Amino acid sequence: MCDPTSLPPGPPAGRRPLPLSRRRREMSSNKEQRSAVFVVVFALITILIVYSSNSAHDVFRYGSPRGRTRRPVDLKKWSITDAYVPILGNKTLPSRCHQCVIVTSSSHLLGTKLGPEIERAECTIRMNDAPTTGYSADVGNKTTFRVVAHSSVFRVLRRPQEFVNRTPETVFIFWGPPNKMQKPQGSLVRVIQRAGLVFPNMEAYAVSPGRMRQFDDLFRGETGKDREKSHSWLSTGWFTMVIAVELCDHVHVYGMVPPDYCSQRPRRQRMPYHYYEPKGPDECVTYIQNEHSRKGNHHRFITEKRVFSSWAQLYGITFSHPSWT
Repeated sequence: MCDPTSLPPGPPAGRRPLPLSRRRREMSSNKEQRSAVFVVVFALITILIVYSSNSAHDVFRYGSPRGRTRRPVDLKKWSITDAYVPILGNKTLPSRCHQCVIVTSSSHLLGTKLGPEIERAECTIRMNDAPTTGYSADVGNKTTFRVVAHSSVFRVLRRPQEFVNRTPETVFIFWGPPNKMQKPQGSLVRVIQRAGLVFPNMEAYAVSPGRMRQFDDLFRGETGKDREKSHSWLSTGWFTMVIAVELCDHVHVYGMVPPDYCSQRPRRQRMPYHYYEPKGPDECVTYIQNEHSRKGNHHRFITEKRVFSSWAQLYGITFSHPSWT
């Protein structure tokens, strides 16, 4: 005989088992409900992503300068005397060039054969560790000023034959936060001073802490955004442009793209961010990612270019390769 305790439990007393067809309908209904919930959740996530994307665009929505209630700062009236501190010796930063060119690090310069034209400029300004060896046919070799970020100091000093001895007339302007440039232990200023012992003809200056604050104030005044609160780093291009306006009566910029360039560029066209790094990141990918990112600190390249566009007529700045007009 079969032990009744070993049998599977039956339906509760007084309750009939559901017909198979009804159970299938209920299972189907449950699946539909789960699918509906999934669709709603997916839609909400999509909306949040779109909202975040739009918010990222709004982070640096740049207002027209015409809407300002204040007069723009006149960079020509900024004092140079205390703004650039000599790192080597007691020299004063040479001021006033009638005509300057800024040679950017953009790959737009490749194949242009602009070298001879750039060489004829009265003063030539370059940035960070952009080399001229092997590229002089397109970017020239003459370097009157080289503006170097704190993050590029070692890359420049590691190659003295390229950046110090190749153009011994070059004046270096180093910029960086005071805690990077002038901290008591291991400051970058001391690193540069030690390089000066090896290369006694090297001329170098550091942007003073007071002028660093002015650069921040200028960014806030021009964009309506606080640099630190908006998680932004000023780019070397920002420092270079302001320095050029301070030192030069007229400024011509080679290789910098206009602020709307990346929104109009064909998607398949790829341009390396640096002319000397052909396998490096794409220019527009770099610009857009930095502009729209809200996590961590990033350069706001496109916003800065909008500011430069508003300065063009005010300070006599022209742009070519590509042209901004």
